[in-house]
Amino acid sequence: MKLDERKKRILQAIVEDYILTAAPVGSRAIQDKYPFGLSSATIRNEMSDLEDMGYLMQPHVSAGRVPVAKAYRLYVDDLADCQGEDCPQAEALRQHIISRVHQLGDVVASTAEALSELTNYASVVMMPKQEELRITSLQLIPISRASALLVVVTDGGIMRDSFVHVADGLDNDALYAISRMLSERLRNRTLGEAQELMRAYALHAPWDPAVLSGIAELAAQLERQSSSDSLKVSGAHHMLKYPEYSDVAKAREVLAALNETDSLLSLLKEDAGSDLMVRIGPETGIPTMEELSIVTASYQVGRRHRGAIGIIGPTRMPYPQLLVTLRVAGSTLSQMLSTPA
Repeated sequence: MKLDERKKRILQAIVEDYILTAAPVGSRAIQDKYPFGLSSATIRNEMSDLEDMGYLMQPHVSAGRVPVAKAYRLYVDDLADCQGEDCPQAEALRQHIISRVHQLGDVVASTAEALSELTNYASVVMMPKQEELRITSLQLIPISRASALLVVVTDGGIMRDSFVHVADGLDNDALYAISRMLSERLRNRTLGEAQELMRAYALHAPWDPAVLSGIAELAAQLERQSSSDSLKVSGAHHMLKYPEYSDVAKAREVLAALNETDSLLSLLKEDAGSDLMVRIGPETGIPTMEELSIVTASYQVGRRHRGAIGIIGPTRMPYPQLLVTLRVAGSTLSQMLSTPA
C-alpha cells in the first residue's frame, strides 16, 4: 500500500489535531477542520489504511485514531514546515533567553530554565568535560566578618562557588587584593593549569590559612568535576500539567524517566555532535521514555567543546515550533559562551 500525497495530508492533519487536543481524532473532526474536500467516509477509509500501514492506532473500537511514533517521525522528517532562525519569533526568543541569563549566574543552567519556562516542558542540559575551559576571573566576595564566597568564572559561565572561612582581621580590601592577584595570574589559563597553581598557592602563599584552605578545597572540587560531563534537568513539574499524566501511575513513570540521568547523559553525548536532533518514543533507547520525545540542539563551549541542550515532553509535542526554539537557544548559547569577558 502506497503512502500517497492525500494520505500524507490527512496524517499531518491528524498529528496536528492530536498535538492540540490529546484526544483521539475522528474522520468528522478532520472533515470539519481541514478543507480537503473529502467526505467523512473517504477520510475514514484513508485513516483505516494509515492504521494498517502502522502510522495510527485506535484505542477503542468506537474511538478515533491516535498517531504512533512512526507517524511523528514522518511528520518531523517530511511534513513539518520548520522555519529557520530568521522567522519573526526567533529574535523575541533570543532576547528572552539573553534577559533570563543576565538575571542568573550560570549561563547554561539559566538557558535551560528559560527554555523550560518558554515551552512548558522539561528541559535537560549537558555541560561537557571542562578541562579546556579558560578562567576569566576569580573572586572572593565578603559575606560576613568571618566568611567569604569564593567564585571561579570561566568562558563557559560560573564554574564553581564555595563558602570559605576567613580570619576576622582580613578586611574587604585584603580579600579584593587576593582576588585581583589570583585573577591576574589565572586568567586565560585552563582549569587543569589553574588547579596546579592554586594548590601551590595553598601551600606557599603568605595569606590567611583559612583562605588558603578554601582555595585548596576549590582546586580539588574543580579537579573532580572537570574530568566528567554533567547533566541538569529543569522544569520536570511542567510535565504534570498534561492530560497524559493526570493518572498518578503515569505521572510517576514520567518523573522516573526524567531521573534516568545516566541514560539521558549518554543520549545527549551522542546528540552533541548534531546541530539538531529529534528522538521520538522508542528511538530514545530508554525503556522508561517509550511515550516521550526529546528534541536537542548542540552548542559550543569555550574553544573546542560542544554541549547539548534539549526539551523532553510527550510524543505529541509541536515539533516545528520546538525545532525553531532549540535552534535559537543553541546558537544564542554558543554566542554567549564564545564572547570574551
